[in-house]
Amino acid sequence: MADTLIHPSAIVETGAKIGQGVRIGPFCLVGSQAHLGDGVELKSHVVVTGDTSVGEDTVIYPFASIGHDPQDLKFRGEHTRLQIGARNRIREYVTMQPGTEGGGGLTEVGDDGLFMANCHVAHDCRIGNHVVLVNSVAVAGHCVVEDEVIIGGLSGIHQFVRLGRGAMIGALSMVTADVVPYGLVQGPRAHLDGLNLVGLKRRGASRSEIAALRSALAKLHQGAFRDTARDLAADTNGPMVQEMLDFILGPSDRSFLKPL
Repeated sequence: MADTLIHPSAIVETGAKIGQGVRIGPFCLVGSQAHLGDGVELKSHVVVTGDTSVGEDTVIYPFASIGHDPQDLKFRGEHTRLQIGARNRIREYVTMQPGTEGGGGLTEVGDDGLFMANCHVAHDCRIGNHVVLVNSVAVAGHCVVEDEVIIGGLSGIHQFVRLGRGAMIGALSMVTADVVPYGLVQGPRAHLDGLNLVGLKRRGASRSEIAALRSALAKLHQGAFRDTARDLAADTNGPMVQEMLDFILGPSDRSFLKPL
């Protein structure tokens, strides 16, 4: 590992797996079960512990705490894991914690995410690819955050909530129910405020696709989400509408956010 640099003040416990080109800065701690992929960089004062894997080219900034025991009173020291994908940017004071036995034993973070300062990813969460958590976002246990979701600063996501692909959560929102794919949500007690048009345009959605999503969302609001979704699923839908319907009909114990 000639191209790997470990600062003399860092502690790398026996058993840790360190890839090629890893940079471990001053006063970091890497636990005995940790696995750092190729090109990972720990800036300084970073802790990576427990059965935690960090994917290639991920950068973790000072005072992040990655892999410590979950904040769940039901946790009794059972063996669980935290898996972080490639090319993530994990900023200062971020906390990410492993799963619990009751939640499947795994917390999973995808690729190419940005986790800004003071964010928290709790036990048994599944975070997708290209996700952005702005400063001080807290994602409670057992949540599912699908690809390309953006969560605005100081927002909280209630446990077991699902955020569909491409959803946008405005700053200072408290999200207590599921959010449909491409939904726009905001408010102290958050409500659905239409579609995330900026996100849809960025990913190249056509006018016809956006119009189809708007039409489907309007129909969904007229009745019970799941019952209406079943009726709509019987029709011919474009891929984005079908994705929204599949999400609504998927497994969840939560209700759905709706407009005021």
